[in-house]
Amino acid sequence: MSDNGILEKLASINIKFNEIGEQLTNPNVISDMKRFISLSKEYSSLEPLIESYKIYKDSLSNIQNAKEIIANEKDEEMRDMAKAELDELTLKIATIEEEINVLMLPKDPEDLKNAILEIRAGTGGDEASIFAGDLYRMYNKYCENKKWKVEVTSFSEGTVGGYKELICKVSGNGVYGILKYESGVHRVQRVPQTETQGRVHTSAATIAVLPEAEEFDVVVNQNDIKKETFCSSGPGGQSVNTTYSAVRLTHIPSGIVVSCQDEKSQIKNNEKAMNELRTRIYNMEYQKHMDKIAAKRKTMVSTGDRSAKIRTYNYPQNRVTDHRINLTLYNLDAVINGEIDELITKLQMAENAEKMKETEI
Repeated sequence: MSDNGILEKLASINIKFNEIGEQLTNPNVISDMKRFISLSKEYSSLEPLIESYKIYKDSLSNIQNAKEIIANEKDEEMRDMAKAELDELTLKIATIEEEINVLMLPKDPEDLKNAILEIRAGTGGDEASIFAGDLYRMYNKYCENKKWKVEVTSFSEGTVGGYKELICKVSGNGVYGILKYESGVHRVQRVPQTETQGRVHTSAATIAVLPEAEEFDVVVNQNDIKKETFCSSGPGGQSVNTTYSAVRLTHIPSGIVVSCQDEKSQIKNNEKAMNELRTRIYNMEYQKHMDKIAAKRKTMVSTGDRSAKIRTYNYPQNRVTDHRINLTLYNLDAVINGEIDELITKLQMAENAEKMKETEI
């Protein structure tokens, strides 16, 4: 696209951005919480693009000034300075255009949401549960580094450690848009703690990342919900284990069941369980949307397909391989300690490249 073509498109987006900003100060919009939240998210999502647009426009103006100096200025020193600036700005423009092309790609509006992270032990018996626990610690450390908040809502411990299942909510800026790349089957190859003869075994765990549904995304009829209370299990002291503070909710039309037991208060557990139930109902429709997108693409790295084998962690070789983009890293120790930025960045780049092909078509 020519400079003028990019500028025209960006100018149009800038007008829309300013209009949204004005609407956000309108009392009628502020009083309509659903609309206000929707516009606020749209405004936030456009901010990086508008910032790049301003830099891009200023850089083009400076290039034009430098060219005029080179063409008209008689002072040789001034012309040399203008030439140096022109070279620098030309490189800068190329970088900004690349950033703008990525920022203008179609975005999933769910990317800005918090996420529900589910970790389940798969094939491999006790070792699969231990591996599920390792994955939880990996994501927990990653979230700590990102300053995200992790709240465990329910879990079932393995018989020799780890978890048969663990579900948590991750809150922060753009959580789902980053963690969604982790959905799928994760495979580990190592000598299990339970192995007496030193043989390498292969086990697996399944990760599912769901965008958290907000109260305004889906309305759940309370008459469609069956509520049960029970005693919590696990750590937490006598009050947790002897009072009916844990909550189980069943959505009768869909058959979806959720439970929460991590709080001492039944009211708080009910609130968390309700939030998770809302998310699961919402995601039934969202998954249909993702399936349609996946059907259009040859390569897809964030469909949320829970049955796809996406990554292998090989301990004897200190190797991590992401099978979606054929990326192999030899830093398993760092990855399992939460340093997964490189993997996610490469996956984002692969998906952006796929989106760019679509826009060209």
